[in-house]
Amino acid sequence: MVAGRTTFNAPWSWELKASSLIGLLAVGVPIISLVVRGGFVVATLLSGVILTLMCRAVRGYEVTPGVLLVRRLLWTTRVPLPKPVVTRVQPRAMAGSWRLWGNGGFFAFSGHFSNAVLGRYRAFVTDMARTVVLTTAQGAIVVSPDDPHEFVRAVTVATDAVS
Repeated sequence: MVAGRTTFNAPWSWELKASSLIGLLAVGVPIISLVVRGGFVVATLLSGVILTLMCRAVRGYEVTPGVLLVRRLLWTTRVPLPKPVVTRVQPRAMAGSWRLWGNGGFFAFSGHFSNAVLGRYRAFVTDMARTVVLTTAQGAIVVSPDDPHEFVRAVTVATDAVS
């Protein structure tokens, strides 16, 4: 059993709020225009894209022994944390990153990315200023919990609980 706090919110930064709003406007205005002109099929497809991305938004994290649970809108993504796990608070860990596959700011920064410092990594981020890097033998994972230092403590406790 893990003592102490194990669940963390994923607060949105102003950057994520701004990029999500711009994305909504960039897709929403054409949807409205298409509906007015009778383009219901394309408008429906574009609406589906927005809804899919909304569902993939990161809402929070739960630290459990051996597994990080990433809370989404409608489901939870399980991220294995095999020992050893090195966890550190590293604000702006995604700086200079290239998106390899994923979402670069429409309700989250999530997917597979790469930069010179971390190499290839997986991200579940909503606030670039609060990033925490978890490094395992399988690679790095970047998250942005509301309390990065407490999150590191929780991961350390949970990792120690795994035999």
